[in-house]
Amino acid sequence: MKKTLLIASLSLAILSGHATALSITTTTDAQLLTETLVGTNVMVDYSTINYIGVGNQAAIFSGGFVAGLGVDQGIMLTTGNALSALGPNSQTMTSTKLNTAGDATLSNLVSGLETFDANSLEFEFTTSTGDLFFDFVFASEEYNEYLSYSDPFALFIDDVNYAIAPDGQEVSVGSVNCGDNGLDNSGPNCSSFNNNLDANGNVASFYNIEYDGFTDKFQASIMGLSAGTHHMRFVIADATDDEYDSAVFIAANSFSGGEEKTAQVPEPATLSLFGLSLLGLRVFAKKRHH
Repeated sequence: MKKTLLIASLSLAILSGHATALSITTTTDAQLLTETLVGTNVMVDYSTINYIGVGNQAAIFSGGFVAGLGVDQGIMLTTGNALSALGPNSQTMTSTKLNTAGDATLSNLVSGLETFDANSLEFEFTTSTGDLFFDFVFASEEYNEYLSYSDPFALFIDDVNYAIAPDGQEVSVGSVNCGDNGLDNSGPNCSSFNNNLDANGNVASFYNIEYDGFTDKFQASIMGLSAGTHHMRFVIADATDDEYDSAVFIAANSFSGGEEKTAQVPEPATLSLFGLSLLGLRVFAKKRHH
């Protein structure tokens, strides 16, 4: 009873204000992560939910707009510690070694590179509409020095990847960047990349987030999907080695069927309340050689 009252009081306190910075609540609760994603015209079979990750690897976030991201609230999947995303950018080598397995399917997407520290969420769902949409932002500490390391993110529906950059490549460090210094406009999909380092590769305060670079908001569009049951899987991993963290921010309620548009989400404080309440009520130097 005391725990319930404490959570209720905390919830009211959160509701009374607005997020002024990126807020992250880590969780391994697969149902909570899934519930945060699901919008309209989709029904999830909760008995099929499967999460792969450890400790603080996944989270619910809010305050993304304040941090400079293109999505305000939702879930995070990372290759390290989600709490490390909190800004400002203080170093160029944020890294958490988890010593966990990679993902063979992601390895195939990045030309057979070995992957490590995979973080994934999967489930089955049914829909009566043929068009589905997700909004997401990909971020990484591999920028801008280690573009060939290509940490990838994929969004599979029935084994087809719909996390695609504007030029049609799979989303990864190697497919969305602006070259080695982040400023020379030489990289693929450079117009969709946001650099968080200065011209000399040092930390900068362009955005209130730790990652050295991140993409614009991308929308995954799944068009003409047949009515019935389908399999959904989000997965991100380190590639080549297990150092320098990457993350994907997936917008709340954006797993929706119907017209192409960004899903409406609650006020920034509301999602923090949602995550904290559900969690409570269930009684609860990267060593690269230059």
